[in-house]
Amino acid sequence: MSDALINGLAGAGGGIIAQLITYPLQTVNTRQQTERDLKKEKRKFGTIELMRQVIKHEGWEQLYGGLTPSLVGTAASQGVYYYFYQIFRNKAEAASLEHMKKGIGDGSVGMFSSLVVAALSGCVNVLMTNPIWVVVTRMQTHTKIPKKTQPGQTLSVSPDETVFAASELPPFGTNHAIQEVYDEAGFWGFWKGVFPTLIMVSNPSIQFMLYETMLKKLKKRRALSRKGNSGVTALEIFLLGALAKLGATVVTYPLLVVKSRLQAKQVSTGDKRHHYKGTSDAILKMIRYEGFYGFYKGMSTKIAQSVLAAAVLFMVKEELVKGARILLTTDGINTVKSRPP
Repeated sequence: MSDALINGLAGAGGGIIAQLITYPLQTVNTRQQTERDLKKEKRKFGTIELMRQVIKHEGWEQLYGGLTPSLVGTAASQGVYYYFYQIFRNKAEAASLEHMKKGIGDGSVGMFSSLVVAALSGCVNVLMTNPIWVVVTRMQTHTKIPKKTQPGQTLSVSPDETVFAASELPPFGTNHAIQEVYDEAGFWGFWKGVFPTLIMVSNPSIQFMLYETMLKKLKKRRALSRKGNSGVTALEIFLLGALAKLGATVVTYPLLVVKSRLQAKQVSTGDKRHHYKGTSDAILKMIRYEGFYGFYKGMSTKIAQSVLAAAVLFMVKEELVKGARILLTTDGINTVKSRPP
């Protein structure tokens, strides 16, 4: 089994586990990002309070709306990303060794090369998996609307209002979301938000650049202090992953908000301030009607979700890779021993 395939499968496994743990935070964060009701915005629900409101008015299951396509998307995204990351990384390492033979560099992959490798992997991932995330965003932002609420409005219920039972409303599943996207914008609707998402490949690029740099320095320091033993623990991988994701999220969060706005259901009637024709139109309208604060809605929730998810992902991935290599090594030794002399 190739190293790229091992990393791809391990990345998919780690991504699924991280997604299951942090999904309710992701749902709440997507709703915060796509909130365009200025009256409701004044209430400024925090993460916990908004989660409580969703549970109270829509049920526990709505916190996991879109979980199935999200798990498929996570497995596909992490698998594709890590697979191509390892392929590009191997090529970069080979190029660095060739340069060292010519007297250039020390044979290690530099910070800029790590950034390019992560960016290329991210672009391939975005182009292949964007339709899945459009569907997930639709399902996360779908609100169970009472009959007296007008279509296109976000549910805003005061304590003394009557809420219709969930059973009175038809379920909104994956097929419904797919049909809604297609009816609204046709085939290309599944690539809504792809432009800011492609720019956002800088997020995992920055994340992996920081992670690889910190991991390299930690291993180097560990090797010096432990006479050649450069091993790191799962907890250290967890902390490095968290720090790397924190730095990347702070830098790229406004692009994530724009992407979510474009992928959420567009308001075709009524207030045109809530209808976006494209990336530049969304940015200009957000600046004009919401100010720069609009680009940072729900950022605290996103930091908590992203940092926790990234830390879990890195820890699980490294452990899975380590376990797979041990199994393959053991199988190889047993195969050699079983051969007749």
